Formats: sequence, structure tokens, C-alpha cells
Amino acid sequence: MTKSNYKCSKCEYITHKWLGKCPSCGSWNSFSVSCIDDISNAYKKISTNIDEIKRLSDIGISKSNRITVGINEFDRVLGGGLVAGSIVLIGGDPGVGKSTLILQSLAFLSENNNVLYVTGEESVEQVALRASRLNLLTEKVNVLSEINIDKIISSIVEVKFQIVVIDSIQTMFSNLSSSAPGSVSQVRDCAIQITRMAKQFGITVLIIGHVTKDGSLAGPRILEHIVDTVLYFEGENHSFFRIIRSFKNRFGPVNEIGAFKMTDQGLLGVANPSALFLSKHRDKVSGSCVMVTQEGSRPLLIEIQALVNTSSTSNRRLLTIGFDSNRLSMLLAVMNRQAKLPTSDKDIFVNIVGGVRIIEPSADLPVLLAIYSSLVNKPLPLKMISFGEVGLAGEIRPASKGQDRLKEAVKLGFNMALIPSSNKPIKRIEGLEILTSNRLEDSFKIIKSMY
Repeated sequence: MTKSNYKCSKCEYITHKWLGKCPSCGSWNSFSVSCIDDISNAYKKISTNIDEIKRLSDIGISKSNRITVGINEFDRVLGGGLVAGSIVLIGGDPGVGKSTLILQSLAFLSENNNVLYVTGEESVEQVALRASRLNLLTEKVNVLSEINIDKIISSIVEVKFQIVVIDSIQTMFSNLSSSAPGSVSQVRDCAIQITRMAKQFGITVLIIGHVTKDGSLAGPRILEHIVDTVLYFEGENHSFFRIIRSFKNRFGPVNEIGAFKMTDQGLLGVANPSALFLSKHRDKVSGSCVMVTQEGSRPLLIEIQALVNTSSTSNRRLLTIGFDSNRLSMLLAVMNRQAKLPTSDKDIFVNIVGGVRIIEPSADLPVLLAIYSSLVNKPLPLKMISFGEVGLAGEIRPASKGQDRLKEAVKLGFNMALIPSSNKPIKRIEGLEILTSNRLEDSFKIIKSMY
């Protein structure tokens, strides 16, 4: 007797009846019939080994030795370096610099480790040409042009490589699946085989992945679940600056960022990332506010620019770059209701300088201050910073690590801060004037009193 179930082809969610939309990953028309034996018979066929069950307290713990990459900003994002047997997934837009950074890293790692660069998109000659252009020392870097994952794993295990790069996972295929390379099943099967190899033999694997139009990693969601670390490249192609951010890290902090500058010698770490996101205004300009955001363990100063203009149509435009447009709509509603500043007849544009994306709520107050400055066409103080979350009732909520943010602002020459009252430091910070507020309308009154 068999029992028919339905399995999602993207996340392998199982249900007893066919569904149009997967409740796990949200995919449409992804269920297919999967027949299994009757449960009672299925369990009888499984051989068990009671000896494999252990008490957690009896398991010996060995401290993970970090393998430093040699690029400070990359090591920071990884949490101090690579961990033996870990799998790192790196995603980003085409041409953003993923392969360049990985090749630079392998050149450093090859000094003390047996490394392999597996290329499925380029020939070995093309990889060598890039290494020559970057003036990298690649005498100890091994390269393999292959897309059959079974052959790749056999070569890795036979030669006993310690660090392996797969560029990219979407070009690989396994003999276990009959579908084309890059399909959901192929990406899933190849990733599972790579994971099994890495954990069994303690091999560190860096996987490069493509992204879709909306910026998420192409392929099944399980790809992000089975790896240890997920990194994303951010930055516009026409800009020299790149940001790499950790969205998942089992061995370090998440939302940590590393800042790089693209040069003829490859990607170079930036010692002072705040300088990337601050415009060099000689005079005060309206619609500009500097905020201090906390990215992992690093406080960063970022300039927020806003432009408010009278709408020429019945439907106003709200355009944001680097900030959530839905959150902007909510903040404008709070501004209208609580501060009595309507903007329904205005086109509003918000831009985060430097191409970085802000996801933390402490950007609420700086965004509204920049909008207010543009609305009244009067600039904020040139050396003022701000941060704070704005609630629907107009209250201003505190931000985490406020003391670190203020110290970073003083270090970069800022002398005034408009912050939530809950973030007011107990001890006075030398060279910094602290202005506090509990309500959004009170913040606008403080700015108005400066004019």
C-alpha cells in the first residue's frame, strides 16, 4: 500500500493534498505527486544505530580556528575570517566584483593553504588574464574549468584541497538529476552534495551565486538555508564603491558590512567608510540630514537627501533610493497627522548617498528632518547628526548603541545631535551639543527655532 503526497519542487514542503501556492516559500504551481510507502512499512525498512545517539554534554568542543583571508574588510564581514568546513554563499549583480574579490582572497590564502578555483562560466585562460591584470601572486592557486559537480568533488577529495571556490553554483550540474544546469533541482542537488563534502572532510567552500531581478539569490530557498554564511554585494555599477553585507552568519554577527573601492588593482578596503556616504558640501543646503546608522558592530555616518516639489499631476510621486518606499508613506502620514504638515500635493524624492541601503528604523527621524528642511527650503545645521525611530503616534523611540553612534559623530567632526530623549548620555560628551525630543512635532520646533 502506498500513500500519495505532494512535494514543492522549490522548498520540498510536503502536503497531503495539492495546493496552488506553497505555504512555505510562496511559490505557485510548484507541487507534484510524490508517492511513498505506507508509514508503518517505511519505518521497518530503515536500519537504526542506537550508538550514534550521544549526550550533548559528552561531546567534545574544539575551538574553531579562523583562517584570515588577508583582506581586512572581508574578514570583518566573515566575523574574523573563514571557519574550516564552513560554506559561504556570495551573491550580487553581474559585474559588481564577486569573482574579483574571491580571486584576490585565494591569492592571499594560497600562501598557507591548498586552494582550488572552480570556474564554470569562464575558461582558465580568462581567469589567468584577470589575475594578471590585478597583479596577483597566483603561483600556488589551482584552477579547474568544470561544471560536473561529481567530477569536481572527486578531484577535491582526491587532491585534499582545503579551500575551494565554486563560480558559480548556477552553472553546475549533477548526474543525479536530469534537468538542465541552473534549474531548481540541479542547484539544490549540487548544493547538498557540496555541503555533504564540506562537512565530512572539513573543506571550506565559497560559492558564488547569481541574483534575480529583485535582488534575491536565484534558485531554491534551501540554498540559503543549508549554507553557513550568506553575503550580498551592494553598490551601483557606475560607482567605484562596493558594500558587502552579511545576511546570515553562523560564526559571526549578521548585518556586518565591509566597504571597498574598485580600482585597477581590484577591490581595496576602505579605512573610513563614513567618508563614502557623506557629500562634501561647502555651504549648508536644504533637504540634507546626516544620520548615524549601526551596521553590525560598526557605526556609520550616512547622508540622507530629500527633495520636496509641488506635484504637477493629481497623483503625487514618492521615489526612494536606498530606503523602503512603504515606510516613507507611513512616515509622511505620521508627519501629516501628528505634526500638521501635509504633503499630499507634493512630489517627494529620498536618496541615500553612496548607494547603500538602510534597513534599520532609526533612519525615520533623519528622513523626516531632511523632508522638513526641503519643505520649508531652509538647511539644517551643517555639523548636525540625528537618529531615532518614529512611531505611528508621533513618539520618537531610542536606537540601540546610541553612545557608540555619538562618539563616532564626534570623531568625524560633528558638534550637534538631535536624538531621542532616551538616548541622552549620562555623561557629557566633549565637543557635542545634545538636543533631545520625545515627539516628532517637538523635533520640528527645535529645528524651527534655529532659523
